[in-house]
Amino acid sequence: MDKFRNYEVVFSGLKEGKHKFQFEINKAFFELFETEQEFTNPRITADVLMDKHSTFLELWIKTEGVVTLVCDITNEEFDHPIENEIKVLVKFGEVYDDSDEDVITIPSTDHAFNVAQLIYEDVSLSIPMKKVSPNVADEDLEILEKYSPKETEDQAGEEEIDPRWEALKKLKDKN
Repeated sequence: MDKFRNYEVVFSGLKEGKHKFQFEINKAFFELFETEQEFTNPRITADVLMDKHSTFLELWIKTEGVVTLVCDITNEEFDHPIENEIKVLVKFGEVYDDSDEDVITIPSTDHAFNVAQLIYEDVSLSIPMKKVSPNVADEDLEILEKYSPKETEDQAGEEEIDPRWEALKKLKDKN
């Protein structure tokens, strides 16, 4: 995890209590993950508030900023605001375990906790599945709906039964 070193929250040597960390999230951050993104030009700030206790850490990660999306309807780029907050409990144990989404266990020998993956997931989950520019007027959506393919009776599950099968079904029901 060398490439994510800049996103570590170092708790070793800190007094118990609350501590603040801030990370600037840009295109270079997402390139570290080597995955294709649905957005461009991220301008995001991640504020991390850590409450250090003797046996565990409480983390609040708040992401705020803007990403550029491409509208599914007009194919125009538009800025989409990102704002989300997550809370994670980090406890100490034998080995790393993130199977519980609210509690992460890290080895008791660790001196820092890397928040890169949490920030990445937080931002990625803030991107809407349907990307519609705020410049798309309600009239445009109505026109699009008017000319969209409609569901037929066959698609709705109300298929017409072939009369030959209907006759056979009647014979079967008599027996």
